[in-house]
Amino acid sequence: MICLAITTLIFNARASSLSELEYLTESYPPYNYQEEGELKGIAVDLLRAALARVGEGLPRENIQLLPWPRAYKMALAGPERVLFSTTRTQLREDSFHWVGPIVETRVVLLARAESEINIHSIDELSNYSIGGIKDDIGEQLLLSFGVPAKHIKRANSAYSLLKMLNKGRIQLWAYEENVAGWNIHNAGLDPSLFKSVFTLQESELYFAFSKDTDPELVNKLQLSIDEIKSEFIGDGHNLYEQIISKYR
Repeated sequence: MICLAITTLIFNARASSLSELEYLTESYPPYNYQEEGELKGIAVDLLRAALARVGEGLPRENIQLLPWPRAYKMALAGPERVLFSTTRTQLREDSFHWVGPIVETRVVLLARAESEINIHSIDELSNYSIGGIKDDIGEQLLLSFGVPAKHIKRANSAYSLLKMLNKGRIQLWAYEENVAGWNIHNAGLDPSLFKSVFTLQESELYFAFSKDTDPELVNKLQLSIDEIKSEFIGDGHNLYEQIISKYR
């Protein structure tokens, strides 16, 4: 009888709406970031639009902007958390439920433009010191390609890695191409000082739900995003295209 009561309490405690879930994100412009206290970006706007479509809101207190390593660890542990924007990979596939895609993405290796670095294959990566964020897709790809951990210089933020690259403390920076460009611009640096020398992976960004989340909620958000992408408005474009163009 006691066990039945406990089980009932646990079941009843589960979120019954998308707005009750806990959302975790990082500073990853133009997909998700904070500006003057307001959360913005392609993923943030898409999430708000999808929730509004099903009659729900996105309370600010339900979103945490955190360093990626902490957010990733929390999403894996749950309960009922949504991590975004998350690159969907084979390594991560079974760790989450996936909703999206949000947008296509490309993870590259950036070098100083003045360097003579040219990479033609994965086998050459171990010849360089490479910066990456712990548990970020860049670091995970490097490790999966067999790059020794001692060759990867880790930091908690993109800005830290950009400074390391700019000062020559690392030779390469593994990161998402658009986000790297955004950080370079916001740091007041000339984009021509840097170049992409190798593509680690082309993939897509998603909303990653912790495994304990009710599948009905996962499906609810997926259907709403699908409808946003497929329904056109008066000017011949859809809301999804409007969101993308706002940040490009």
